[in-house]
Amino acid sequence: MNVVTRIEGRAGRITLNRPAALNALTHAMTLHIAAALTAWRDDPAVMVVLIDSANARAFCAGGDIASIYAQFLAGDYEPGRRFWRDEYRMNAQIARYPKPIVSFLNGFVMGGGVGIGCHASHRIVGDTSRVAMPECSIGLVPDVGGTLLLARAPGRLGEFLTLTAARMTGADAIHAGFADFFIAEADWDDLKAALTLSGDIGVINGASVPPPPSTLAAAGGEIDQLFSSGDLAGVLAALAAGVSDFAKDAAKRGAGNAPLAMAASLRLLAEARKTGDIESALTREYRYVYRTGTQGDFAEGIRARIIDKDNRPQWRHSLTNLPTEAEVAAMLAPLGPEDLTWESDR
Repeated sequence: MNVVTRIEGRAGRITLNRPAALNALTHAMTLHIAAALTAWRDDPAVMVVLIDSANARAFCAGGDIASIYAQFLAGDYEPGRRFWRDEYRMNAQIARYPKPIVSFLNGFVMGGGVGIGCHASHRIVGDTSRVAMPECSIGLVPDVGGTLLLARAPGRLGEFLTLTAARMTGADAIHAGFADFFIAEADWDDLKAALTLSGDIGVINGASVPPPPSTLAAAGGEIDQLFSSGDLAGVLAALAAGVSDFAKDAAKRGAGNAPLAMAASLRLLAEARKTGDIESALTREYRYVYRTGTQGDFAEGIRARIIDKDNRPQWRHSLTNLPTEAEVAAMLAPLGPEDLTWESDR
Protein backbone atom coordinates (compact mmCIF):
# COMPACT_ATOMS: atom_id res chain seq x y z
CA MET A 1 0.00 0.00 0.00
CA ASN A 2 1.40 3.40 -0.99
CA VAL A 3 -0.61 4.97 1.83
CA VAL A 4 -1.32 3.11 5.06
CA THR A 5 -4.29 4.40 7.04
CA ARG A 6 -5.54 3.04 10.36
CA ILE A 7 -6.81 4.05 13.78
CA GLU A 8 -4.42 3.53 16.67
CA GLY A 9 -5.59 4.52 20.13
CA ARG A 10 -7.07 8.01 19.90
CA ALA A 11 -5.34 8.84 16.61
CA GLY A 12 -6.07 8.41 12.94
CA ARG A 13 -2.77 7.46 11.30
CA ILE A 14 -1.78 8.24 7.69
CA THR A 15 1.63 6.95 6.64
CA LEU A 16 3.05 7.63 3.18
CA ASN A 17 4.71 4.43 1.98
CA ARG A 18 6.05 4.68 -1.56
CA PRO A 19 9.78 4.61 -0.76
CA ALA A 20 11.17 3.92 -4.25
CA ALA A 21 9.63 7.20 -5.45
CA LEU A 22 10.30 9.21 -2.27
CA ASN A 23 6.54 9.06 -1.64
CA ALA A 24 5.74 10.93 -4.87
CA LEU A 25 2.00 11.47 -4.68
CA THR A 26 -0.26 9.61 -7.10
CA HIS A 27 -3.94 10.21 -7.78
CA ALA A 28 -4.83 7.02 -5.91
CA MET A 29 -2.83 8.15 -2.88
CA THR A 30 -4.67 11.48 -2.91
CA LEU A 31 -8.06 9.77 -2.92
CA HIS A 32 -6.97 7.39 -0.14
CA ILE A 33 -5.91 10.26 2.12
CA ALA A 34 -9.09 12.23 1.43
CA ALA A 35 -11.29 9.19 2.16
CA ALA A 36 -9.58 8.56 5.49
CA LEU A 37 -9.99 12.18 6.56
CA THR A 38 -13.66 12.08 5.60
CA ALA A 39 -14.22 8.87 7.57
CA TRP A 40 -12.55 10.24 10.69
CA ARG A 41 -14.04 13.71 10.60
CA ASP A 42 -17.07 12.83 12.73
CA ASP A 43 -15.68 9.68 14.38
CA PRO A 44 -15.54 10.31 18.14
CA ALA A 45 -12.84 7.66 18.51
CA VAL A 46 -10.41 9.86 16.56
CA MET A 47 -9.19 12.91 18.47
CA VAL A 48 -6.12 13.71 16.37
CA VAL A 49 -4.71 12.78 12.96
CA LEU A 50 -1.02 12.00 12.42
CA ILE A 51 0.56 12.16 8.95
CA ASP A 52 4.07 10.76 8.57
CA SER A 53 6.35 8.84 6.23
CA ALA A 54 7.75 5.33 6.32
CA ASN A 55 10.78 6.63 4.38
CA ALA A 56 13.72 8.16 6.23
CA ARG A 57 14.73 10.18 3.15
CA ALA A 58 11.47 11.98 2.44
CA PHE A 59 8.08 12.91 3.77
CA CYS A 60 6.94 13.46 0.17
CA ALA A 61 9.13 14.76 -2.63
CA GLY A 62 6.22 15.99 -4.75
CA GLY A 63 3.53 14.80 -7.12
CA ASP A 64 3.90 11.90 -9.52
CA ILE A 65 4.65 14.23 -12.40
CA ALA A 66 6.32 11.62 -14.60
CA SER A 67 2.99 9.88 -15.18
CA ILE A 68 1.29 13.19 -16.02
CA TYR A 69 4.10 13.95 -18.46
CA ALA A 70 3.51 10.65 -20.28
CA GLN A 71 -0.20 11.42 -20.55
CA PHE A 72 0.51 14.92 -21.86
CA LEU A 73 2.83 13.52 -24.54
CA ALA A 74 -0.03 11.31 -25.68
CA GLY A 75 -2.27 14.39 -25.92
CA ASP A 76 -4.39 13.27 -22.95
CA TYR A 77 -4.69 16.19 -20.54
CA GLU A 78 -7.75 15.17 -18.54
CA PRO A 79 -6.11 12.61 -16.17
CA GLY A 80 -3.66 15.25 -14.95
CA ARG A 81 -6.45 17.75 -14.49
CA ARG A 82 -8.50 15.21 -12.50
CA PHE A 83 -5.49 14.50 -10.30
CA TRP A 84 -4.91 18.19 -9.63
CA ARG A 85 -8.61 18.77 -8.91
CA ASP A 86 -8.74 16.00 -6.32
CA GLU A 87 -5.35 16.87 -4.88
CA TYR A 88 -6.35 20.50 -4.37
CA ARG A 89 -9.62 19.50 -2.71
CA MET A 90 -7.62 17.29 -0.36
CA ASN A 91 -5.26 20.19 0.40
CA ALA A 92 -8.24 22.36 1.38
CA GLN A 93 -9.68 19.49 3.40
CA ILE A 94 -6.49 19.35 5.46
CA ALA A 95 -6.39 23.12 5.92
CA ARG A 96 -10.03 23.24 7.07
CA TYR A 97 -10.08 20.02 9.11
CA PRO A 98 -11.96 20.40 12.41
CA LYS A 99 -9.59 18.13 14.35
CA PRO A 100 -5.87 18.64 14.94
CA ILE A 101 -3.63 17.24 12.21
CA VAL A 102 0.03 16.70 13.13
CA SER A 103 2.49 16.29 10.26
CA PHE A 104 6.03 14.95 10.70
CA LEU A 105 8.06 16.58 7.93
CA ASN A 106 11.29 14.61 7.61
CA GLY A 107 13.66 14.75 4.67
CA PHE A 108 12.39 16.11 1.37
CA VAL A 109 9.10 18.00 1.60
CA MET A 110 8.48 19.46 -1.82
CA GLY A 111 5.55 20.49 -3.98
CA GLY A 112 2.78 17.99 -3.33
CA GLY A 113 4.43 17.12 -0.02
CA VAL A 114 3.97 20.71 1.09
CA GLY A 115 0.30 20.38 0.18
CA ILE A 116 -0.12 17.38 2.46
CA GLY A 117 2.09 18.44 5.34
CA CYS A 118 2.21 22.22 5.53
CA HIS A 119 -1.54 22.93 5.73
CA ALA A 120 -1.78 20.79 8.87
CA SER A 121 -2.56 22.50 12.14
CA HIS A 122 0.62 21.24 13.87
CA ARG A 123 3.69 20.93 11.63
CA ILE A 124 6.87 19.34 12.97
CA VAL A 125 10.33 19.57 11.40
CA GLY A 126 13.73 18.24 12.43
CA ASP A 127 17.37 18.12 11.38
CA THR A 128 16.80 16.40 8.03
CA SER A 129 13.85 18.53 6.86
CA ARG A 130 14.30 20.19 3.47
CA VAL A 131 11.20 22.09 2.39
CA ALA A 132 10.79 23.68 -1.05
CA MET A 133 8.39 24.80 -3.75
CA PRO A 134 10.47 24.13 -6.90
CA GLU A 135 7.66 24.33 -9.45
CA CYS A 136 9.07 27.19 -11.52
CA SER A 137 12.04 24.98 -12.37
CA ILE A 138 9.69 22.58 -14.20
CA GLY A 139 7.43 25.18 -15.79
CA LEU A 140 4.69 25.21 -13.16
CA VAL A 141 3.61 27.72 -10.53
CA PRO A 142 3.70 26.87 -6.82
CA ASP A 143 0.43 25.03 -6.33
CA VAL A 144 -1.29 22.82 -3.70
CA GLY A 145 -2.08 26.06 -1.86
CA GLY A 146 1.60 26.95 -1.85
CA THR A 147 0.97 30.46 -3.12
CA LEU A 148 -0.98 31.16 0.06
CA LEU A 149 1.81 29.84 2.30
CA LEU A 150 4.39 31.81 0.33
CA ALA A 151 2.29 34.97 0.47
CA ARG A 152 2.14 34.69 4.26
CA ALA A 153 5.93 34.42 4.62
CA PRO A 154 7.73 37.45 6.13
CA GLY A 155 8.54 40.32 3.81
CA ARG A 156 9.42 39.17 0.29
CA LEU A 157 10.62 35.74 1.37
CA GLY A 158 7.78 34.16 -0.61
CA GLU A 159 9.03 35.72 -3.82
CA PHE A 160 12.57 34.55 -3.11
CA LEU A 161 11.49 30.97 -2.44
CA THR A 162 9.27 30.95 -5.53
CA LEU A 163 11.71 32.35 -8.06
CA THR A 164 14.82 30.53 -6.82
CA ALA A 165 13.23 27.20 -5.76
CA ALA A 166 15.54 27.36 -2.74
CA ARG A 167 15.32 24.60 -0.13
CA MET A 168 14.54 25.53 3.46
CA THR A 169 15.98 23.84 6.50
CA GLY A 170 13.63 23.04 9.35
CA ALA A 171 14.56 26.31 11.03
CA ASP A 172 13.97 28.22 7.79
CA ALA A 173 10.59 26.53 7.37
CA ILE A 174 9.51 27.69 10.81
CA HIS A 175 10.67 31.23 10.03
CA ALA A 176 8.78 31.17 6.72
CA GLY A 177 5.57 29.88 8.30
CA PHE A 178 5.68 26.43 6.68
CA ALA A 179 6.20 24.68 10.04
CA ASP A 180 5.56 25.23 13.73
CA PHE A 181 7.74 23.02 15.93
CA PHE A 182 11.34 21.84 15.86
CA ILE A 183 11.75 18.44 17.52
CA ALA A 184 14.75 16.12 17.35
CA GLU A 185 13.82 13.31 14.98
CA ALA A 186 15.11 10.73 17.46
CA ASP A 187 12.19 11.78 19.67
CA TRP A 188 9.47 11.51 17.00
CA ASP A 189 8.50 7.89 17.72
CA ASP A 190 7.97 8.65 21.40
CA LEU A 191 5.89 11.70 20.50
CA LYS A 192 3.75 9.69 18.08
CA ALA A 193 3.18 7.09 20.78
CA ALA A 194 2.14 9.77 23.27
CA LEU A 195 -0.23 11.38 20.78
CA THR A 196 -1.72 8.02 19.86
CA LEU A 197 -2.26 7.09 23.48
CA SER A 198 -3.73 10.36 24.69
CA GLY A 199 -4.99 12.23 21.64
CA ASP A 200 -3.69 15.35 23.43
CA ILE A 201 -1.74 17.71 21.18
CA GLY A 202 -0.41 19.47 24.27
CA VAL A 203 2.35 16.86 24.47
CA ILE A 204 3.96 18.50 21.42
CA ASN A 205 4.90 21.57 23.45
CA GLY A 206 6.85 19.46 25.91
CA ALA A 207 8.86 17.82 23.15
CA SER A 208 9.70 20.90 21.05
CA VAL A 209 12.96 22.79 21.36
CA PRO A 210 14.13 26.15 19.99
CA PRO A 211 15.16 25.72 16.33
CA PRO A 212 18.69 26.45 15.15
CA PRO A 213 19.31 29.87 13.58
CA SER A 214 17.60 30.42 10.24
CA THR A 215 19.87 31.60 7.47
CA LEU A 216 16.87 32.99 5.61
CA ALA A 217 15.88 35.06 8.62
CA ALA A 218 19.38 36.52 8.71
CA ALA A 219 19.13 37.39 5.01
CA GLY A 220 15.68 38.96 5.33
CA GLY A 221 16.79 42.52 4.70
CA GLU A 222 18.60 41.69 1.49
CA ILE A 223 15.77 39.45 0.32
CA ASP A 224 13.30 42.30 0.75
CA GLN A 225 15.51 44.66 -1.24
CA LEU A 226 16.09 42.25 -4.10
CA PHE A 227 12.54 40.92 -4.43
CA SER A 228 10.43 43.98 -3.64
CA SER A 229 9.44 44.66 -7.25
CA GLY A 230 5.97 43.53 -8.17
CA ASP A 231 6.99 42.19 -11.56
CA LEU A 232 9.56 39.78 -12.94
CA ALA A 233 11.50 42.37 -14.92
CA GLY A 234 12.03 44.46 -11.80
CA VAL A 235 13.23 41.49 -9.75
CA LEU A 236 15.63 40.38 -12.48
CA ALA A 237 17.04 43.90 -12.75
CA ALA A 238 17.61 44.05 -8.99
CA LEU A 239 19.34 40.68 -9.03
CA ALA A 240 21.51 41.67 -11.97
CA ALA A 241 22.59 44.79 -10.11
CA GLY A 242 23.33 42.88 -6.90
CA VAL A 243 26.98 42.56 -5.92
CA SER A 244 26.76 40.27 -2.91
CA ASP A 245 27.30 36.52 -3.09
CA PHE A 246 23.70 36.06 -1.96
CA ALA A 247 22.37 38.16 -4.85
CA LYS A 248 24.58 36.39 -7.38
CA ASP A 249 23.47 32.98 -6.13
CA ALA A 250 19.81 33.99 -6.26
CA ALA A 251 20.22 35.27 -9.80
CA LYS A 252 21.87 32.02 -10.86
CA ARG A 253 19.11 29.93 -9.28
CA GLY A 254 16.37 31.88 -11.01
CA ALA A 255 18.05 32.06 -14.41
CA GLY A 256 17.17 28.50 -15.37
CA ASN A 257 13.51 28.63 -14.41
CA ALA A 258 10.55 29.15 -16.74
CA PRO A 259 9.89 32.89 -17.24
CA LEU A 260 6.15 32.40 -17.83
CA ALA A 261 5.79 30.43 -14.61
CA MET A 262 7.84 32.97 -12.65
CA ALA A 263 5.82 35.93 -13.92
CA ALA A 264 2.54 34.17 -13.21
CA SER A 265 3.74 33.14 -9.76
CA LEU A 266 4.39 36.75 -8.78
CA ARG A 267 0.83 37.59 -9.81
CA LEU A 268 -0.52 34.65 -7.80
CA LEU A 269 1.37 35.68 -4.66
CA ALA A 270 0.00 39.21 -4.95
CA GLU A 271 -3.54 37.86 -5.29
CA ALA A 272 -3.09 35.48 -2.36
CA ARG A 273 -2.06 38.39 -0.14
CA LYS A 274 -5.34 40.12 -0.98
CA THR A 275 -7.74 37.22 -0.42
CA GLY A 276 -5.95 35.09 2.15
CA ASP A 277 -8.08 31.93 1.92
CA ILE A 278 -7.05 28.48 0.77
CA GLU A 279 -9.88 27.88 -1.69
CA SER A 280 -9.25 31.09 -3.63
CA ALA A 281 -5.52 30.34 -3.84
CA LEU A 282 -6.15 26.81 -5.10
CA THR A 283 -8.70 28.01 -7.64
CA ARG A 284 -6.22 30.46 -9.13
CA GLU A 285 -3.41 27.88 -9.16
CA TYR A 286 -5.66 25.37 -10.91
CA ARG A 287 -6.27 27.78 -13.78
CA TYR A 288 -2.58 27.76 -14.56
CA VAL A 289 -1.99 24.01 -14.24
CA TYR A 290 -5.15 23.30 -16.28
CA ARG A 291 -3.64 25.17 -19.21
CA THR A 292 -0.02 24.17 -18.77
CA GLY A 293 -0.18 21.14 -21.04
CA THR A 294 -1.29 23.15 -24.04
CA GLN A 295 -0.11 26.69 -23.31
CA GLY A 296 2.66 26.37 -20.72
CA ASP A 297 6.09 24.85 -20.24
CA PHE A 298 5.34 21.87 -18.00
CA ALA A 299 6.09 19.09 -20.51
CA GLU A 300 9.39 20.68 -21.50
CA GLY A 301 10.34 21.22 -17.87
CA ILE A 302 9.73 17.57 -16.99
CA ARG A 303 11.61 16.42 -20.07
CA ALA A 304 14.66 18.50 -19.18
CA ARG A 305 14.69 17.96 -15.42
CA ILE A 306 13.23 14.47 -14.91
CA ILE A 307 13.20 12.43 -18.13
CA ASP A 308 16.26 13.37 -20.21
CA LYS A 309 17.96 15.17 -17.30
CA ASP A 310 19.91 17.44 -19.62
CA ASN A 311 18.85 20.47 -17.54
CA ARG A 312 18.54 22.52 -20.73
CA PRO A 313 14.85 23.30 -21.02
CA GLN A 314 13.74 25.26 -24.06
CA TRP A 315 11.19 27.56 -22.48
CA ARG A 316 8.64 29.52 -24.50
CA HIS A 317 10.25 32.72 -23.20
CA SER A 318 13.69 33.80 -22.06
CA LEU A 319 15.13 36.32 -19.63
CA THR A 320 15.57 38.69 -22.57
CA ASN A 321 12.13 37.93 -23.99
CA LEU A 322 9.85 37.96 -20.96
CA PRO A 323 6.16 37.08 -21.14
CA THR A 324 3.80 39.98 -21.61
CA GLU A 325 1.11 40.96 -19.16
CA ALA A 326 -1.46 39.65 -21.62
CA GLU A 327 0.24 36.24 -21.78
CA VAL A 328 0.31 35.97 -17.99
CA ALA A 329 -3.32 37.05 -17.74
CA ALA A 330 -4.30 34.43 -20.31
CA MET A 331 -2.78 31.66 -18.17
CA LEU A 332 -4.63 32.83 -15.07
CA ALA A 333 -8.01 33.75 -16.54
CA PRO A 334 -11.13 32.01 -15.17
CA LEU A 335 -11.95 28.69 -16.81
CA GLY A 336 -15.71 29.11 -16.85
CA PRO A 337 -17.41 25.74 -16.32
CA GLU A 338 -13.98 24.08 -15.94
CA ASP A 339 -13.00 26.18 -12.93
CA LEU A 340 -12.24 24.28 -9.74
CA THR A 341 -15.28 23.59 -7.59
CA TRP A 342 -15.47 22.37 -4.04
CA GLU A 343 -17.64 19.32 -4.48
CA SER A 344 -16.41 16.09 -5.99
CA ASP A 345 -17.20 15.49 -9.65
CA ARG A 346 -15.99 11.87 -9.69
